[in-house]
Amino acid sequence: MNTKILLADDHQIMREGLVALLEREPGLQVVGQAEDGRAAVQLARKVNPDVVVMDVSMPDLNGIDATRQILEENAQIKVIALSMHADRRFVKGMLQAGASGYLLKHSASQELIKAIKVVMANRVYLSPEVAGVVVEDYKAPAPDTSAFAVLTPREREVLQLFAEGKTTRQIAATLHLGLKTVEAYRRQIMEKLSCQSLAELIKYALREGLTSLDA
Repeated sequence: MNTKILLADDHQIMREGLVALLEREPGLQVVGQAEDGRAAVQLARKVNPDVVVMDVSMPDLNGIDATRQILEENAQIKVIALSMHADRRFVKGMLQAGASGYLLKHSASQELIKAIKVVMANRVYLSPEVAGVVVEDYKAPAPDTSAFAVLTPREREVLQLFAEGKTTRQIAATLHLGLKTVEAYRRQIMEKLSCQSLAELIKYALREGLTSLDA
């Protein structure tokens, strides 16, 4: 029986490379591709994959919150994070969201197939550089002041969409909320973060990895 895989990455070239890699391996089947986190959540619901290979930084909904939403709906799915960075915030965020693995993109071609087999055996797979970050954090834990600790999942969604240039009306439509509710979330976020302007919110979202300039 094939292991069904969903790929979520906002770069088409990366997805194409992963498809070529995975389809050479017997027993693995790519059943869907998503170019942002929200599409990944919707597609996971539709195709019911065994494994989601999830880019951490994506537009519309970041990989950490997309992972959380997918696993809330189906805890049997295994998520393997894929990132350019072994950043402590991202690693901790993905593992806390329920990811079973974390790979760095530069080593995906050597490690991804092994990682899929490991997580399908109900174990955790971490790239060596990432394992070092996890061990250091365990030995000397620092207070978590990241957006993933300070803001609620809904507040992060709203902040990411504002930072990516969406209007209040567009955010309301995307999240199925009222305009006043979106405005209330923005006020809450600004108050929590002590931000006085939208520009400050955008800087915060970029710094925390909720969005990126090329998203």
